[in-house]
Amino acid sequence: MTTPEPKPGGNAGMSSEYLEIRGLSVSFDGFKAVSDVDLTVLQGDLRFLIGPNGAGKTTLIDAITGLVPATGSAQKTGVELLGKKVHQIARLGIGRTFQTASVFEQLSVLQNLDIAAGAGRSARTMLRRRKSVLPAIEEVLEITGLGDLRDKPAGVLAHGQKQWLEIGMLLVQNASVLLLDEPVAGMSAEEREETGNLLRRIGGARIVVVVEHDMDFMRAFASSVTVLAGGKVLSEGTVEQVQADPKVQQVYLGTAAAIGTALADPATVKESV
Repeated sequence: MTTPEPKPGGNAGMSSEYLEIRGLSVSFDGFKAVSDVDLTVLQGDLRFLIGPNGAGKTTLIDAITGLVPATGSAQKTGVELLGKKVHQIARLGIGRTFQTASVFEQLSVLQNLDIAAGAGRSARTMLRRRKSVLPAIEEVLEITGLGDLRDKPAGVLAHGQKQWLEIGMLLVQNASVLLLDEPVAGMSAEEREETGNLLRRIGGARIVVVVEHDMDFMRAFASSVTVLAGGKVLSEGTVEQVQADPKVQQVYLGTAAAIGTALADPATVKESV
Protein backbone atom coordinates (compact mmCIF):
# COMPACT_ATOMS: atom_id res chain seq x y z
CA MET A 1 0.00 0.00 0.00
CA THR A 2 1.43 3.38 -1.01
CA THR A 3 1.56 6.19 1.53
CA PRO A 4 -0.22 9.37 0.44
CA GLU A 5 1.88 12.50 -0.03
CA PRO A 6 1.26 15.45 2.31
CA LYS A 7 -0.83 18.18 0.73
CA PRO A 8 -2.52 21.46 1.74
CA GLY A 9 -5.74 20.63 3.57
CA GLY A 10 -4.51 17.13 4.37
CA ASN A 11 -5.69 13.72 3.25
CA ALA A 12 -8.95 13.82 5.15
CA GLY A 13 -11.13 10.71 5.23
CA MET A 14 -13.79 9.21 7.46
CA SER A 15 -11.23 8.10 10.07
CA SER A 16 -8.87 11.06 9.74
CA GLU A 17 -7.45 12.71 12.82
CA TYR A 18 -6.92 16.40 13.46
CA LEU A 19 -5.29 18.82 15.86
CA GLU A 20 -7.54 21.73 16.78
CA ILE A 21 -6.30 24.69 18.85
CA ARG A 22 -8.81 27.32 19.97
CA GLY A 23 -8.07 30.47 21.97
CA LEU A 24 -4.86 29.04 23.36
CA SER A 25 -2.88 31.45 25.54
CA VAL A 26 0.29 31.11 27.64
CA SER A 27 1.46 33.74 30.14
CA PHE A 28 4.72 34.02 32.05
CA ASP A 29 4.59 36.46 35.00
CA GLY A 30 2.01 38.60 33.22
CA PHE A 31 3.73 38.45 29.82
CA LYS A 32 1.55 36.79 27.17
CA ALA A 33 3.91 34.63 25.14
CA VAL A 34 1.02 33.07 23.18
CA SER A 35 -2.24 34.94 22.80
CA ASP A 36 -5.58 33.47 21.67
CA VAL A 37 -4.12 31.21 18.99
CA ASP A 38 -6.48 29.30 16.73
CA LEU A 39 -4.91 26.56 14.64
CA THR A 40 -6.28 23.50 12.86
CA VAL A 41 -4.06 20.88 11.23
CA LEU A 42 -5.59 17.90 9.48
CA GLN A 43 -3.99 14.51 8.96
CA GLY A 44 -1.78 14.59 5.89
CA ASP A 45 -1.06 18.34 5.94
CA LEU A 46 2.66 18.88 6.59
CA ARG A 47 2.38 22.16 8.50
CA PHE A 48 5.37 24.43 9.11
CA LEU A 49 5.23 26.94 11.97
CA ILE A 50 7.43 29.96 11.38
CA GLY A 51 7.81 33.44 12.81
CA PRO A 52 10.29 36.10 13.92
CA ASN A 53 12.18 36.29 17.18
CA GLY A 54 9.92 35.78 20.19
CA ALA A 55 6.91 34.70 18.14
CA GLY A 56 5.95 31.93 20.57
CA LYS A 57 6.38 28.94 18.26
CA THR A 58 8.15 26.65 20.71
CA THR A 59 5.96 27.85 23.57
CA LEU A 60 2.89 26.81 21.59
CA ILE A 61 4.05 23.22 21.18
CA ASP A 62 5.22 23.20 24.80
CA ALA A 63 1.62 24.02 25.77
CA ILE A 64 0.15 21.32 23.52
CA THR A 65 2.45 18.70 25.08
CA GLY A 66 1.81 19.77 28.68
CA LEU A 67 5.22 21.30 29.39
CA VAL A 68 3.76 24.73 30.22
CA PRO A 69 0.29 25.59 31.55
CA ALA A 70 -2.11 27.18 29.10
CA THR A 71 -5.69 28.37 28.81
CA GLY A 72 -8.09 27.79 25.94
CA SER A 73 -8.37 24.46 24.18
CA ALA A 74 -6.08 22.01 22.39
CA GLN A 75 -7.82 18.90 21.10
CA LYS A 76 -6.63 15.85 19.23
CA THR A 77 -9.62 14.52 17.29
CA GLY A 78 -12.02 15.81 19.93
CA VAL A 79 -9.99 14.79 23.00
CA GLU A 80 -8.87 17.73 25.16
CA LEU A 81 -5.14 17.85 25.90
CA LEU A 82 -4.86 20.91 28.13
CA GLY A 83 -4.86 20.02 31.79
CA LYS A 84 -3.45 16.53 31.22
CA LYS A 85 0.01 15.48 32.35
CA VAL A 86 2.87 15.06 29.89
CA HIS A 87 2.78 11.24 29.97
CA GLN A 88 -1.01 11.20 29.49
CA ILE A 89 -0.68 13.41 26.41
CA ALA A 90 2.05 11.14 25.03
CA ARG A 91 -0.21 8.11 25.49
CA LEU A 92 -2.83 9.85 23.36
CA GLY A 93 -0.39 9.69 20.44
CA ILE A 94 1.24 13.12 20.71
CA GLY A 95 4.97 12.87 19.96
CA ARG A 96 7.48 15.67 20.47
CA THR A 97 11.11 16.19 19.52
CA PHE A 98 13.47 18.86 20.78
CA GLN A 99 16.28 20.80 19.10
CA THR A 100 18.81 18.34 20.58
CA ALA A 101 17.94 14.70 19.93
CA SER A 102 17.14 12.67 23.06
CA VAL A 103 18.44 9.16 22.45
CA PHE A 104 20.23 6.54 24.58
CA GLU A 105 23.72 7.03 23.20
CA GLN A 106 25.28 3.92 24.77
CA LEU A 107 22.60 1.65 23.31
CA SER A 108 22.25 0.50 19.72
CA VAL A 109 19.77 1.95 17.25
CA LEU A 110 17.76 -1.25 17.56
CA GLN A 111 17.75 -1.11 21.37
CA ASN A 112 16.60 2.51 21.29
CA LEU A 113 13.68 1.57 19.07
CA ASP A 114 12.92 -1.52 21.13
CA ILE A 115 12.76 0.52 24.34
CA ALA A 116 10.48 3.07 22.67
CA ALA A 117 8.22 0.29 21.41
CA GLY A 118 8.20 -1.53 24.77
CA ALA A 119 6.49 1.00 26.99
CA GLY A 120 4.30 -1.76 28.34
CA ARG A 121 7.17 -4.08 29.25
CA SER A 122 8.95 -4.19 32.60
CA ALA A 123 12.28 -2.41 33.05
CA ARG A 124 13.91 -5.80 33.60
CA THR A 125 13.03 -7.04 30.13
CA MET A 126 13.54 -3.76 28.25
CA LEU A 127 17.20 -4.31 27.41
CA ARG A 128 17.02 -8.01 26.59
CA ARG A 129 17.88 -8.81 23.02
CA ARG A 130 14.80 -10.08 21.27
CA LYS A 131 15.03 -13.29 19.28
CA SER A 132 13.32 -11.45 16.46
CA VAL A 133 12.74 -7.82 15.58
CA LEU A 134 9.22 -6.50 15.82
CA PRO A 135 7.65 -5.81 12.40
CA ALA A 136 6.91 -2.24 13.47
CA ILE A 137 10.60 -1.69 14.21
CA GLU A 138 11.67 -3.21 10.90
CA GLU A 139 9.28 -0.83 9.15
CA VAL A 140 10.68 2.18 11.01
CA LEU A 141 14.27 1.14 10.25
CA GLU A 142 13.33 1.16 6.57
CA ILE A 143 11.40 4.44 6.73
CA THR A 144 14.21 6.26 8.53
CA GLY A 145 17.01 4.74 6.46
CA LEU A 146 18.74 3.41 9.58
CA GLY A 147 18.51 -0.28 8.74
CA ASP A 148 22.23 -0.72 8.05
CA LEU A 149 23.04 0.99 11.37
CA ARG A 150 20.73 -1.04 13.56
CA ASP A 151 23.55 -2.52 15.67
CA LYS A 152 25.58 0.70 15.96
CA PRO A 153 25.55 2.65 19.25
CA ALA A 154 23.35 5.70 18.87
CA GLY A 155 26.22 7.84 20.16
CA VAL A 156 28.27 7.28 16.99
CA LEU A 157 25.49 8.37 14.66
CA ALA A 158 25.79 11.59 12.70
CA HIS A 159 23.73 14.54 13.92
CA GLY A 160 21.02 14.03 11.31
CA GLN A 161 20.83 10.30 11.97
CA LYS A 162 20.16 10.93 15.67
CA GLN A 163 17.22 13.13 14.72
CA TRP A 164 15.89 10.40 12.42
CA LEU A 165 16.25 7.88 15.24
CA GLU A 166 14.31 10.12 17.61
CA ILE A 167 11.54 10.47 15.03
CA GLY A 168 11.63 6.69 14.58
CA MET A 169 11.21 6.23 18.34
CA LEU A 170 8.00 8.24 18.14
CA LEU A 171 6.80 6.21 15.17
CA VAL A 172 7.20 2.87 16.96
CA GLN A 173 5.07 4.34 19.76
CA ASN A 174 2.33 4.88 17.16
CA ALA A 175 2.42 8.65 17.56
CA SER A 176 -0.15 10.08 15.17
CA VAL A 177 0.73 13.71 15.95
CA LEU A 178 4.38 14.72 15.59
CA LEU A 179 5.53 18.12 16.85
CA LEU A 180 9.09 18.64 15.66
CA ASP A 181 11.16 21.53 17.01
CA GLU A 182 13.81 22.62 14.50
CA PRO A 183 14.50 19.12 13.16
CA VAL A 184 17.17 20.26 10.67
CA ALA A 185 19.11 22.67 12.90
CA GLY A 186 22.84 22.03 12.46
CA MET A 187 22.38 19.55 9.62
CA SER A 188 24.33 19.40 6.39
CA ALA A 189 22.54 20.15 3.12
CA GLU A 190 22.36 16.41 2.39
CA GLU A 191 20.93 15.67 5.82
CA ARG A 192 18.30 18.40 5.39
CA GLU A 193 17.23 16.89 2.10
CA GLU A 194 16.99 13.41 3.63
CA THR A 195 15.02 14.79 6.59
CA GLY A 196 12.58 16.53 4.28
CA ASN A 197 12.04 13.32 2.36
CA LEU A 198 11.49 11.47 5.65
CA LEU A 199 8.84 14.02 6.67
CA ARG A 200 7.11 13.51 3.33
CA ARG A 201 7.12 9.75 3.83
CA ILE A 202 5.55 9.96 7.27
CA GLY A 203 3.49 13.13 6.89
CA GLY A 204 0.86 11.90 4.47
CA ALA A 205 -0.76 9.65 7.07
CA ARG A 206 -0.11 11.72 10.21
CA ILE A 207 -0.44 15.18 11.69
CA VAL A 208 3.00 16.78 11.48
CA VAL A 209 3.84 20.28 12.72
CA VAL A 210 7.39 21.52 12.15
CA VAL A 211 8.83 24.54 13.98
CA GLU A 212 11.52 25.72 11.63
CA HIS A 213 13.98 28.56 10.99
CA ASP A 214 15.45 27.22 7.76
CA MET A 215 13.25 28.93 5.20
CA ASP A 216 14.76 27.16 2.20
CA PHE A 217 13.79 23.90 3.91
CA MET A 218 10.30 25.26 4.58
CA ARG A 219 9.81 26.31 0.95
CA ALA A 220 10.96 22.92 -0.30
CA PHE A 221 8.85 20.67 1.94
CA ALA A 222 5.93 22.49 3.61
CA SER A 223 2.46 21.80 2.30
CA SER A 224 1.08 24.66 4.41
CA VAL A 225 2.48 27.34 6.69
CA THR A 226 1.32 29.20 9.81
CA VAL A 227 3.14 32.41 10.70
CA LEU A 228 3.22 33.54 14.33
CA ALA A 229 4.21 37.06 15.42
CA GLY A 230 3.96 38.45 18.92
CA GLY A 231 2.30 35.25 20.12
CA LYS A 232 -0.56 35.52 17.61
CA VAL A 233 -1.34 33.94 14.24
CA LEU A 234 -0.37 36.49 11.60
CA SER A 235 -0.96 34.51 8.43
CA GLU A 236 -1.75 31.03 7.18
CA GLY A 237 -1.84 29.27 3.84
CA THR A 238 0.42 27.71 1.26
CA VAL A 239 4.04 28.81 1.01
CA GLU A 240 3.14 31.05 -1.93
CA GLN A 241 0.19 32.65 -0.13
CA VAL A 242 2.21 33.37 3.01
CA GLN A 243 5.16 34.82 1.11
CA ALA A 244 2.79 37.15 -0.77
CA ASP A 245 1.05 38.37 2.39
CA PRO A 246 1.95 42.06 3.03
CA LYS A 247 1.50 41.54 6.80
CA VAL A 248 4.18 38.85 6.78
CA GLN A 249 6.48 40.99 4.68
CA GLN A 250 6.05 43.86 7.12
CA VAL A 251 6.87 41.73 10.17
CA TYR A 252 10.00 40.22 8.63
CA LEU A 253 11.36 43.25 6.83
CA GLY A 254 9.62 46.34 8.15
CA THR A 255 8.82 47.11 4.51
CA ALA A 256 6.63 45.75 1.76
CA ALA A 257 9.67 44.35 -0.06
CA ALA A 258 9.80 40.75 -1.26
CA ILE A 259 9.76 38.34 1.68
CA GLY A 260 11.90 35.76 -0.08
CA THR A 261 15.15 37.49 0.82
CA ALA A 262 14.35 37.72 4.52
CA LEU A 263 13.00 34.21 4.77
CA ALA A 264 16.14 32.84 3.18
CA ASP A 265 18.18 34.16 6.11
CA PRO A 266 17.67 31.99 9.24
CA ALA A 267 19.23 34.76 11.37
CA THR A 268 16.13 36.90 10.79
CA VAL A 269 13.86 34.35 12.40
CA LYS A 270 15.82 33.02 15.37
CA GLU A 271 13.43 31.83 18.10
CA SER A 272 13.75 33.10 21.64
CA VAL A 273 10.42 32.03 23.16
